[in-house]
Amino acid sequence: MAFPVKRPRRLRMSPAIRLMVRETALTPHDFILPLFVKATPDKHFREPIKSMPDCYHLSPAMAAVAAEEAYAVGVPAVLLFGLPTHKDSRGSGAWAEDGPVQLAVQEIKSARPEICVICDTCLCEYTDHGHCGIVRGDTVDNDPTLELLARTALSQVRAGADMVAPSDMMDGRVAAIRQALDGQGFCNTPVMSYAAKYASSFYGPFRAAADCCPAFGDRRTYQMDPGNAREAMREVALDIEEGADIVMVKPALPYLDIIKAVRETFDLPVAAYQVSGEYAQIKGAAAIGLVDEVCNMIESLTSIKRAGADMIVTYFAVKAAEVLARQMTSCDDCSL
Repeated sequence: MAFPVKRPRRLRMSPAIRLMVRETALTPHDFILPLFVKATPDKHFREPIKSMPDCYHLSPAMAAVAAEEAYAVGVPAVLLFGLPTHKDSRGSGAWAEDGPVQLAVQEIKSARPEICVICDTCLCEYTDHGHCGIVRGDTVDNDPTLELLARTALSQVRAGADMVAPSDMMDGRVAAIRQALDGQGFCNTPVMSYAAKYASSFYGPFRAAADCCPAFGDRRTYQMDPGNAREAMREVALDIEEGADIVMVKPALPYLDIIKAVRETFDLPVAAYQVSGEYAQIKGAAAIGLVDEVCNMIESLTSIKRAGADMIVTYFAVKAAEVLARQMTSCDDCSL
């Protein structure tokens, strides 16, 4: 023979065999769906988000509908972000009993208790300056902010949240939240920490959707420098030491090396956030015919899981789950 008898292509010749030998397989249970909840008296409020096609601002009741729809196709969890009617310098709406997130938690749990409800725990959507904590001069004052973050997490859990997800990147916030929850009898509530969150240019569509662009400066003094990898390991280690149960890398696709390093270094579950800019780029390119949206979606999500993510926060959660369900019944896969 002209070459060795080993032919890797043998395992690529049919769709059924390709699926049988696939090393990394997505399932709907890998996904967490982010939802934007708006404080509004209109129970049926559902408004398209201009910066993020096929995403919506929702009333608490409509957030419950969206969560049920996601659960029906196999997506087990939602991540809630709030848009309050009033903002102030402390972000006091974040811990209000009648805040949009707190009301949405109650609506979802009333409609379908088995849905895992995760609350983003941060202040930027609630402050009039758009930063993630108390501002002193031109920067965020770390330590006084911890008390407010802990207060916010406690209010979310009291409303019925299954998990809290601090995204602020203040030093010591996981310990402060863990202590507050444990002190009130919520020792079994897990903390999913945004442990390695970068100061990324990929957040633009989200900031428009959540109305949380900083009124001055930027977030580089508390979010990580995109050039740093070793620092991410230190940040993750600190959050684990403080009591994090799940650690997250954000964004996902530009930081696959960080996801892989975290997975190989630590034993905790690893989450990754396919952020708004990643989502919007695929949607935008598909809208003008440059790429196939479904194939780009599945390939990008597969790469995130292949890098080591156990769970993926993605705005594609429902659509990806529906595509995967069709693949399971037909043995079809994406033709690239």
